[in-house]
Amino acid sequence: MQRSARSRRLRSCLATAIAVTTVAAGALTVGLTTAAPRAAALDNGVARTPPMGFNNWNATHCDASFNESMVKGVADAFIRLGFKDAGYTYVNIDDCWAEPSRDSDGNLVPNRTRFPNGIKAVADYVHAKGLKFGIYTSAGTKTCNAGGGFPGGLNHEKQDAKLFASWGVDYLKYDNCNNQGVDAQQRYKAMRDALAATGRPIVYSLCEWGQTNPKVWTWGEPVGNSWRTTGDISDKWSSMIDKLHINDDLAQYAGPGHWNDPDMLEVGNGGMTTTEYRTHFSLWAMMAAPLLIGSDIRDASATTQSILKNTDIIALDQDTLGKQATIVSSSGGTTVYAKQLANGDRAVALLNENSSSKTISTTASAIGLGGSSSYRLKDLWSKATSTTSGSISASVPAHGTVVFRVTRG
Repeated sequence: MQRSARSRRLRSCLATAIAVTTVAAGALTVGLTTAAPRAAALDNGVARTPPMGFNNWNATHCDASFNESMVKGVADAFIRLGFKDAGYTYVNIDDCWAEPSRDSDGNLVPNRTRFPNGIKAVADYVHAKGLKFGIYTSAGTKTCNAGGGFPGGLNHEKQDAKLFASWGVDYLKYDNCNNQGVDAQQRYKAMRDALAATGRPIVYSLCEWGQTNPKVWTWGEPVGNSWRTTGDISDKWSSMIDKLHINDDLAQYAGPGHWNDPDMLEVGNGGMTTTEYRTHFSLWAMMAAPLLIGSDIRDASATTQSILKNTDIIALDQDTLGKQATIVSSSGGTTVYAKQLANGDRAVALLNENSSSKTISTTASAIGLGGSSSYRLKDLWSKATSTTSGSISASVPAHGTVVFRVTRG
């Protein structure tokens, strides 16, 4: 859980976490090549679009409020407030769910105070809602909790994977603390193989932090379904924008089944303005990033719900082509991002990082959508539509982002 100041154009990440999905067959298919050929991609049939769901960490850390009641309440809220209908599927728990020691058989033990009925009972409850359940551990001897950590998965991969599968786990976030200096690829591949051997499809989210070379995004594709490209996000503008710009040059590594992950969403936690949260959500969707809600949605405000359930923005994230947005132009604290969509449309995001409003402009040709005499623009926040012969422009408020879906003719 690390942070550092980074240049916008220098992408030397200090913290990368990865997500990987595994299945019984563990089948591999040939992945797309880039300038530097990569190994065959892990094609296990899951995370074909970026995972969407919830993780408690940003809201609770290891507070006593993190318990069985909260997790069940979040699952209830997914249904009651329409988050499931909007596409959110995974209800995931993070660090501090376990007892400090394994049992006499070497198995992990759910914390008896937080989860008196065990993890399987919670997973069963989540599954009964038509949702999926995720869990956390670390690719080390202990997890990341500052209080000393809980038992990690290093050298227990097969045993832990089998236990998780027996509980009905659908998603594993695998952190990087207390790793004993063991090579990252060795540690993460060991758990990938252990999960595959269980025969249960499990999204495997690697949290390696990008500390080692070669960087995880260069080897993650055959190992997992997503990998963190950043350190831990915090609920403030500077942290969120920092995570965005680390991702700027990594679009070539994203695609169906393998995603760049700039960490979980802070929308609703109170540290940013509504405008800033809209920017946060818009740009995570443009990046085809996992959308894991990090606030307690049981009492989410109408504003928070309106951001997190903006189905036009979600559609960009979940587009089946799986392209991450790339930069069209950038100057003076403004950036234009464009994202190719499966039906031939383009999404364009006009980002203003300045403290005052700015007019930001581009063209249909510049975003890769030339060849037509007219274009339809839909503003995905205001829902206003307009036509243009090619010019795309908007007055963007301070720390704001305007997102258009652009269609030929």
